[in-house]
Amino acid sequence: MKLGYARVSTTDQNLFLQLDALKLAGCEKVYQEKTSGSRVERPELNKLLALIREGDTLVIWKLDRLGRSLTHLIDLVTDLEQRHIGLLSINDPVDTTTAQGRLVFRIFASLAEFEREVIRERTLAGLASARRRGKLLGRPKGLSKSAEQKARIAESLYKEATYSVEQIAAELNISKTTLYKYLRLRGIPIAGLPSL
Repeated sequence: MKLGYARVSTTDQNLFLQLDALKLAGCEKVYQEKTSGSRVERPELNKLLALIREGDTLVIWKLDRLGRSLTHLIDLVTDLEQRHIGLLSINDPVDTTTAQGRLVFRIFASLAEFEREVIRERTLAGLASARRRGKLLGRPKGLSKSAEQKARIAESLYKEATYSVEQIAAELNISKTTLYKYLRLRGIPIAGLPSL
């Protein structure tokens, strides 16, 4: 059985072109949604993936209608292959029900993996170069000027022992955890908590 999936990114776009092509391709049922390609949650795609069975073929208009990214697309197609479900993209040279289509998709997957490795190598080389030049990596230690000011006020209010921790945190518009962090950074022992 052929099942179709159609998606457009915004509500003002229409699905007619994709729906016509999917019906022409022989899809018995078409799942459709209007949502951005970058969104993780796609209820209709999830329904389709839950219902599609071994021997079925998932038909799409183009590859970019299915995956959020190349990595996500590769993961989806790998899952489909493991479940013995084909993928046919009407406007791309991908039909994993044929040997040629599987080859084309594996070439795409290899290129994506190569790209990830190149990015990783460049990142590691850049970090090593920065370390050799003496650059400090990561988030700077300490507090920003506004946080330092809040920490001083928090220390003063805490030492007065007039206000509760909750009241001080609310007054400074910070969480209790942040308040405790500020007090520790200023070397103030906190009643009832072990010093770190």
